[in-house]
Amino acid sequence: MRVVVVYKNDQDYTRIVDDFLADFARQTGRTIEVLDPESTEGELFCRAYDVVEYPTIIALSNDGQLQNMWRGAILPTINEVSYYVSQD
Repeated sequence: MRVVVVYKNDQDYTRIVDDFLADFARQTGRTIEVLDPESTEGELFCRAYDVVEYPTIIALSNDGQLQNMWRGAILPTINEVSYYVSQD
């Protein structure tokens, strides 16, 4: 599985997302892929998965099918996301 966080730096929610990513890595020993929606890859990704709100966390299957999506500054729990990261 692939889990991606799409968010912009220097926004009011940036610290919340950075803290979530650090806590996630510390608690699970795994990292989550980060994409900037203003990068070329980020723009294509956002179009493909209809990401219009930041931050957004997306869980994808190995073949790219959407499994779950969390939108907005109210982030999911680490346990919710770690389920998808551990499904390899």
